[in-house]
Amino acid sequence: MKLAPLALPALLALSFSAQAADKIKIGFVSTLSGPLSGLGIEIRDGFRLALKETDGKIGGLPVEVVEGDDQASPDVGKQIVDRMLKRDKVDFMTGVVYSNVMLAVGAPTFAAKTFYVSAAAGPASLAGAQCNPYFFGLSWQNDGQAEAMGTYMTEKGFKNVFILAPNYAGGRENLAGFKRYFKGKIAQESYVKLGELDFASELSQIRAAKPDAVFFFLPGSMGTNFLKQFNASGLGKDLPYFVPGYSADEDTIQAVGDPMVGLYNSSHWAWDLDNAANRKFVAAFRAQYKRTPSMYAFQGYDVARLIDRAVGDVKGNVEDKKALHAALAAARFDSARGSFKFNSNQFPINSFYLRQIQKDANGVVTNKTVSRIIDSHTDSYAGECKMKPL
Repeated sequence: MKLAPLALPALLALSFSAQAADKIKIGFVSTLSGPLSGLGIEIRDGFRLALKETDGKIGGLPVEVVEGDDQASPDVGKQIVDRMLKRDKVDFMTGVVYSNVMLAVGAPTFAAKTFYVSAAAGPASLAGAQCNPYFFGLSWQNDGQAEAMGTYMTEKGFKNVFILAPNYAGGRENLAGFKRYFKGKIAQESYVKLGELDFASELSQIRAAKPDAVFFFLPGSMGTNFLKQFNASGLGKDLPYFVPGYSADEDTIQAVGDPMVGLYNSSHWAWDLDNAANRKFVAAFRAQYKRTPSMYAFQGYDVARLIDRAVGDVKGNVEDKKALHAALAAARFDSARGSFKFNSNQFPINSFYLRQIQKDANGVVTNKTVSRIIDSHTDSYAGECKMKPL
């Protein structure tokens, strides 16, 4: 079901007569420890920055953020979310990085009629047949960045590509997206366990396959280690490699440095996108944290800003689920990615950009936006979504 934007004012008017909350509670569960924690920390930093800009308020009301560390474990994540829903009575949930955790925490969140606004995980099932009115995928649908890179590598004439990802929902969906848009041959498709840091076996497979390029999705420290080992092995000298933006973001660049110069990657956001909201966000993040934000930080920031605007639109009456749903779906906030709109499955219609890692005028290794690969892209599962009304 596609929401009619004109219905929003009427729904909001109905909500104003009800009692507003005295404060807003947000459950923030993410991967905050261990080798996969870098992305969760980025999301948290962006989220906290947005709250700092609103003086610790959401929609004009004081906000209490209840934090939890899922340790990249679906079981741990579900236990924490169950507690937040039942004991803390949170009004919103957010923060999860990994799609296997998201799939575990989604069911209890939706059953509690609590809105989940995703700052990262975008599983295909929640974009398609299992779409749910209580889930808003603010960041992406998992396949999107890989679809964009498949498009670019086809345009550049690559014919035989080795592809690699972790064996979990996000990894499998990234490779599915790449294969959907890449028109050449897949030399070999390889999966590793989520959290793997030793890629000796995969490097041997790449040598044996003799591809003309490599495409991989390895989030966080997985990508950092793979890139270091790939370049140390000598493969990086002669074999071009390409990644979705997750594996070439500013956090990875900081860890790897010069060997990444020249690498092309695809993303729906870049720190140098020229719009007012993005310029403000990047400047504020650099001032607060003394580093350039990653896409995960931007998404944590955008989540807080979306919730802030939606709660303000319903005058704090978060118990009116229909009005709050309409306010979230309307997305009447200035996203740091520029123009923003939810599709009928409550996932974004994203444009995707080609970024290249370069050295700037000061010798700093960073991403630079080169061109736009795909404009206003609808994810590949939206047609399967039959959104149920609240």
